[in-house]
Amino acid sequence: MTTNQSPTRSPAPLRSFKLTAPNAQPSRWAVVLHGILGSGTNLRTFARQLALASPEWGFLLPDLRGHGDSPSGEPPHNVAACAADVLALASSQGITPSTILGHSFGGKVALACAQLAEAQGRPVERVWVLDAPPGRADVSLAVSSEVVQVVLALRGLPDRFERREELVTLLTAQGFSLALAQWMTTNLRSTGDGLRWRFDLDVISALLQDYAVTDAWPTLNDPARQTIVDVVRAERSERWSAEELARFAAAAGSGVKLHLLPDAGHWVHVDNPEGLLQMVQREGLGGSGSR
Repeated sequence: MTTNQSPTRSPAPLRSFKLTAPNAQPSRWAVVLHGILGSGTNLRTFARQLALASPEWGFLLPDLRGHGDSPSGEPPHNVAACAADVLALASSQGITPSTILGHSFGGKVALACAQLAEAQGRPVERVWVLDAPPGRADVSLAVSSEVVQVVLALRGLPDRFERREELVTLLTAQGFSLALAQWMTTNLRSTGDGLRWRFDLDVISALLQDYAVTDAWPTLNDPARQTIVDVVRAERSERWSAEELARFAAAAGSGVKLHLLPDAGHWVHVDNPEGLLQMVQREGLGGSGSR
């Protein structure tokens, strides 16, 4: 994987929670990673569905650095640093992940985790990448993406609100959907002087910039890679260029598989959770088969 920097300081101590089926004693663990501007709770419902369907699995859901209740950590703030954070968290919890599943930004972090874990002699069996093209972002697609537009909009908003409705009004006035504006209110926490952001916008901006220039294809094309990689493309996602899709055709048979999830936009676990659950169950949560 090609990144513009590598972590040089101690990993950030991430906040997280574990999710298992009732009364289950998991023998295997998966880490579930959210995207930019999100938190570990974003994929909680989907992870719970997986746990109920496969009670032998437990799920670790962290808040990535600068997000939710996790600290910002020390720079550099990039995909590689996030991967180091995640593996350090798993180790502190006594967990050796068999699988890592990541949505959007978290998808590239998942691939970086697999690369780092393999270098440490603890290879991950399988990675699921949810609607995150592995290559460097197409400039025209990246600039127009909703996440980038939201981050730019947040720069012009107050850092304190009296009521959550204030944020909804400001974002919808700039053309963002009511659903997105309401979701953004989950990133506000109550403080002594009102509502403030739960994330570090400077860290998020740095992570987003690094995500755009991070190329995971060297990892996917590595003949020595031990991890099976499943990439899910949402049918209505606008993030995929023709060039990126062509690279998957060339990678056929190398332990990399591209799946198309129908009836879904970028938020695959919200738009078609049942279809996504069936896909993961059909292909396998852990490693199986041959490359």
